[in-house]
Amino acid sequence: MKQVIFEQTGLPKDVLKLVDAPMPEPKAHEVRIQVLARNINPSDIMFIQGLYGIKPQLPCSAGFEAMGIIETTDSTSIFPVGTRVIFTTIGTWKEYVCVPVNAVIPVPANMSNEMACQAFVNPLTAYAMLEASGLKEGDHLLITAGASAWGKLVIQMAKQKGIWVAATVRQASQKMHLYDLGADLVIDTENEKVTRIIKEHAPNGIQAVFDAVGGTLAAQALSCLAVGGTLYVFGLLSLENIPLNSGLLIFKDLTVTGFWLSSWMENASPETRKTAIKTVFEHLSKESIQVDLASTYPLENFQEAIRAYETPGRNGKVLLM
Repeated sequence: MKQVIFEQTGLPKDVLKLVDAPMPEPKAHEVRIQVLARNINPSDIMFIQGLYGIKPQLPCSAGFEAMGIIETTDSTSIFPVGTRVIFTTIGTWKEYVCVPVNAVIPVPANMSNEMACQAFVNPLTAYAMLEASGLKEGDHLLITAGASAWGKLVIQMAKQKGIWVAATVRQASQKMHLYDLGADLVIDTENEKVTRIIKEHAPNGIQAVFDAVGGTLAAQALSCLAVGGTLYVFGLLSLENIPLNSGLLIFKDLTVTGFWLSSWMENASPETRKTAIKTVFEHLSKESIQVDLASTYPLENFQEAIRAYETPGRNGKVLLM
């Protein structure tokens, strides 16, 4: 079996390597899955560098999110051999993995492998953050990293709820695509001032910020909140902590809270989780929300895939197939 591993943390180009490994043997409660498609996410790159909230147990395989086909079923045989499933686990950049049967989700028949491997982390995070925020029709939302896969999903889902959405990007060339997806306002942070532009379009402030960047951009977004507004922090793409303005927090009664999909899923009721997955799958299957694909690469070409992932202005996900 082939797998991509790292024996020390660092830049992917420096520490990742392709090696042979024994075929994993499933325990009674596990299924063995032949992995068919893997989605490269920012969390994967941060994990390899030792910068993610979950620390690797070295040596470790990379990747968290994937889809595949069940090759060996568990003792209950809930899902038969040949069932296509999506799942998350530590180390998906390998040909076969063993995961608990209760951690896999069957893939709808009309959903492609390329879409299925993107159907969990970003769509469910977008859905869950909107649910957690309680935003309703007519409310105002600002998201950072608007051109990311997650950002584009938030825009589309929020517009379906009648929420006014502003998004930040780092390149002017990314603006039109977000407007086409339904964004009401797109701000190029390299050439436009976030606070000034938001003030012009939402003079009373916005109810919520979904932040994936951190650093000074998140601090600027915080100042755009209306009285009683909330900043939801779920990413740190800048690798810089947020410099918080205590006066704003106090006198505008603002809230700053973290969001992690794993925690949301753990705390949600079974019915809530079922509804979330059903809703997201319906959106993707009916293509009522758009998921962009940039390129695909075989697992052994992982370094080429990472270079494609790091391309500035990339529009769409890079997959390892």
